[in-house]
Amino acid sequence: MTAPATGAVRRRVTVRGTVQGVGFRPFVHRLATELALAGFVSNTASGVLIEVEGPPDGVADFCDRLTAEPPPLATVTGVGFEDLPVTGAESTFGIRSTDRSPGSTLLPPDTATCPDCLQELADPADRRHRHPFVTCTHCGPRFTIATGMPYDRAVTTMAGFPMCAACAREYGDPLDRRFHAQPVACPDCGPRLRLVPAPGSEVRPARGAEALASARALLATGRIVAVKGLGGYHLACDATDARAVDTLRTRKARGGKPFAVMCADLDDVRRIADLSASERAALTGSRRPIVLLRRRGEAGALAPGVCPGSPHVGVMLPYTPVHTLLLGLPGDPPGPRVLVMTSGNRSGEPIVTDDDEALTRLAGLADAWLAHDRPIASPCDDSLLRVRPDGTEQVLRRSRGYVPRPLRLPVPVRPALAVGGDLKNALCLGAGEQAWFGPHIGDMGDLTTLEAARRADAHLRRLTGVSPEVVAADRHPGYHSTRWAARLAGHAPVTVQHHHAHIASAMAEHGLDGTTPVIGVAFDGTGYGDDGTVWGGEILLADYTGFRRYARLSPAPLPGGDAGVANPCRLALARLWAAGLPWDADLPCVSACAPRELALLRRQLSGELACVPTSSMGRLFDAVSSLLGVCHRAGYEAQAALELEAAAASAWGADGSAYAFADGLDPAPLLGALVADLRRGTPAAVLAARFHRAVARAVAAICRRARQDTGLATVALSGGVFANALLEEECARLLTEDGFAVLRHGEVPPNDGGLALGQLVVAAHLRQEE
Repeated sequence: MTAPATGAVRRRVTVRGTVQGVGFRPFVHRLATELALAGFVSNTASGVLIEVEGPPDGVADFCDRLTAEPPPLATVTGVGFEDLPVTGAESTFGIRSTDRSPGSTLLPPDTATCPDCLQELADPADRRHRHPFVTCTHCGPRFTIATGMPYDRAVTTMAGFPMCAACAREYGDPLDRRFHAQPVACPDCGPRLRLVPAPGSEVRPARGAEALASARALLATGRIVAVKGLGGYHLACDATDARAVDTLRTRKARGGKPFAVMCADLDDVRRIADLSASERAALTGSRRPIVLLRRRGEAGALAPGVCPGSPHVGVMLPYTPVHTLLLGLPGDPPGPRVLVMTSGNRSGEPIVTDDDEALTRLAGLADAWLAHDRPIASPCDDSLLRVRPDGTEQVLRRSRGYVPRPLRLPVPVRPALAVGGDLKNALCLGAGEQAWFGPHIGDMGDLTTLEAARRADAHLRRLTGVSPEVVAADRHPGYHSTRWAARLAGHAPVTVQHHHAHIASAMAEHGLDGTTPVIGVAFDGTGYGDDGTVWGGEILLADYTGFRRYARLSPAPLPGGDAGVANPCRLALARLWAAGLPWDADLPCVSACAPRELALLRRQLSGELACVPTSSMGRLFDAVSSLLGVCHRAGYEAQAALELEAAAASAWGADGSAYAFADGLDPAPLLGALVADLRRGTPAAVLAARFHRAVARAVAAICRRARQDTGLATVALSGGVFANALLEEECARLLTEDGFAVLRHGEVPPNDGGLALGQLVVAAHLRQEE
């Protein structure tokens, strides 16, 4: 033991936040060494523990710079300081082994390959040249390889890859970029690629660099390759090859739903889409989501089947070394520069992560599998967002790059799990003032999806250390998620009305404590109403403890339930029926139905047979889409509404007029005016734009009336209909000009992917009221 330095001080510093797996301990070590301080740093289950000793000015400087200069991927949410007696026990500063005591800390999301690693990947002189798993403390997998906490190599899927001597030296060198980087590996000790051909294929199996070269050659010849990524498999093909794209669409039973594409670089993006500075920033950031971009007029070289009927294309850039190599380094043989990259699953199933399962579940879809032997601890699909004109982002699917980053809650909650809904499912776990979304799971329609939800729940609990005391679910008694929640809880879960949860989600995201209600505009396709009917066009006066239904879209019959949703022409006829308008043969929605279908539908409506009333705004958009001849049969969710929005966007600047609802949200006069203008020969795109403006103006008028009645001046816009950029922008513009504070979703999806956050905060308040 050395004697304490004269005038020295010792301080304990506890750091909370995303401070593990991001190079925080190496950063602390370098900072303390630079300032000639003694002591140690260690990961704990609650964050990072530091004890630092030395001259008072050096310790003070250390504490200031600790939060001012953190590593790129770190997020510090709290720092505690405690003065200790000087010990003189250390002469240098060291890194101690991880404390395994109970507790929780924050793990960073998976992040895209950093520039330094990309440079090494392309450098023939570097020992990691073309290494498909190059990574460091500033990039690469975290969430998808972690099997427990605190974060250390022993509790990741890299535990089965012992480091070679060279990697071990880097890992142990405080001055190296890979100091304590848990996924560190190289070609000598890291995971290996392999190419597995489909049975009966003429393609040869291959390993390592040959496997990647073969996969790239297959893509260049129009084949479909299942590619194992960070959070699961993708199905990839050349996005410029019409035959390959159509084959993939047929094999996957994709219908007309657009595919996302991955471009080699920004120049390739600009060839197929318009790109603003904010969109460029979203594309190139460390999260690397899919960004919805406006397609260029000539659609570039994209095959028509990539995104049929859509003015947008979902684009992402490579985010793993495998992607970069698959798209080619400088000097590589010519190959595809733009790849379709769609989730590796059959439509309606969760993304595939297990290698053996991939060979069976993707059989018949892929011509070959580009796999590797690093296991995936948790599935994690690609995130999806759009960038608004003001540069803010609206996340439509929150998954890779975001999960498991926590959201700060405006009010503390008991440990609770919210299971979301049956569509676009994502779980949310909360405790205290933090909430953690799990990755996107999808539609809860079968056993494989329920099993994916069970695994996501278990994984989230392991990483956060939270054991829920409350389980919250949607109020719909028939939801798979609600029945699963009952099994988890061992009794009836706390149920939250669907649209109340949507509004509460927006309130929580914006940090509202719930002491003052908001005017909540909840527009979506389907939500179980308290009266047993289908809601979806709701104006609520809501806080976390409850809501009052202030206004709603006038209901119309929903013929045949899900069958009706898949046939917008039937929804249009039901809306005309409810409005008292005739089914004249010249109307597109009438001519789209066979005589027998019309007769059956007429009997259903007149006898109220299998016709649940619905106030759904999403279904009104579907109905108008068919009424205008835009879309009569929907091959995927929201297709009719998306194509109606695309039509309206094409005429948005050409006509500023709008139709009008009666009595708030009764669309009868609007439908009559649409029919009249349709017969006058007004283009469908102009009519679609007028309809969008009509909805926005009706929202603004009802909110003004609610303000007069209640004094409330904050409006929350939530629900899947507000993924419609035209409608959301117009509503926000009118309301802001009218003096309202407008809450719009950002990181939390407006659709059912954000539902669980609202369930979480409402359930916490309901329990507090009991």
